[in-house]
Amino acid sequence: MAKKGSSYATLYRKYRPQSFTEVRGQPQVTETLEKAIKNKKIAHAYLFSGSRGTGKTSVARILAKELGVSEKDLYEIDAASNRGIDDIRLLREGVYAMPFESPYKFYIIDEAHMLTKDAWNAFLKTLEEPPAHAIFVLATTERDKIPETIQSRCEIYSFKQPTREMLAEIVEGVAKKEGFTLERSASELIALLAEGSFRDALGILQKVLAVSENKNVEVAEVEAVTGAPRGELVRALLEGIAKKDASAALKAIQTAVSENMDARTLAKLLIHRMRVVLLMRYAPDLGDSLARELSDSDVALARSLVKESGVNSDTLRALLAAYGTMAYAALPHLPLELAIVEICSSKGSV
Repeated sequence: MAKKGSSYATLYRKYRPQSFTEVRGQPQVTETLEKAIKNKKIAHAYLFSGSRGTGKTSVARILAKELGVSEKDLYEIDAASNRGIDDIRLLREGVYAMPFESPYKFYIIDEAHMLTKDAWNAFLKTLEEPPAHAIFVLATTERDKIPETIQSRCEIYSFKQPTREMLAEIVEGVAKKEGFTLERSASELIALLAEGSFRDALGILQKVLAVSENKNVEVAEVEAVTGAPRGELVRALLEGIAKKDASAALKAIQTAVSENMDARTLAKLLIHRMRVVLLMRYAPDLGDSLARELSDSDVALARSLVKESGVNSDTLRALLAAYGTMAYAALPHLPLELAIVEICSSKGSV
């Protein structure tokens, strides 16, 4: 079982929160843990559940720090590569030894759902009757794969995905600390591509900053680094759908395919833009607020499309349905093509 070692300074590690007050978007977790520490109501086992990159391991490390656990008594175990019964037996043998210099020995088991059935059975006894100095945090992205017998012996905390607005703010803040300025549309694109993950957002930002030729990062640089569809391509597709010009819209998709652009990312960007146009039409104040997330070119096009026949709720529903089927379609871009044909051939409604 390896102790936690050092790693190269990625932005995610460099700007990892060091206290509960620095954790963004998880008050249901941090505030409860703070009160538990204050009231000296510490559990011996916690289950942190949530999608990747939402801060589960970071909060676990903060909890250890708040309980006075030093690095010598903090153990991080990757269950994806240490998942068998022999690994758990090693843990069980070591857990009863007293801490080196802390009140607790603190174990963080990441990707806990990867443990084998035999490993869980071996671990159950330790969770049922742990030594007083042992605390376990099981972190998982798939809570349903954690046995009920294990869950029932843990305090369970659910981590929420951060909003896109929150991710954009964090990305802009980190970029500023690194001496860079991001266009708002650039930070919004990074937030969109990160899909609710703090870690992924800062990973994308790190790649962008590494290749930036100046200190002012534009959305085109993010597109180039990430392989996201170019702004003009998304605008051509949006305009074709809004005006029910199937030929223009399908041509834009074909260009994306020829440039090996990810179909789901294209659809996601398109849905985001269409939502803004739809809200500009039916809720102008809200639409104008969301428009601040876009580039000047995107905003100008959105305003020009507000009254086009393809801007309606049926269009957005069709795009959402296409996005939902892309992951398992024989041709990833085919659901979007079919949606465009249906949108452009329909009479439309609101």
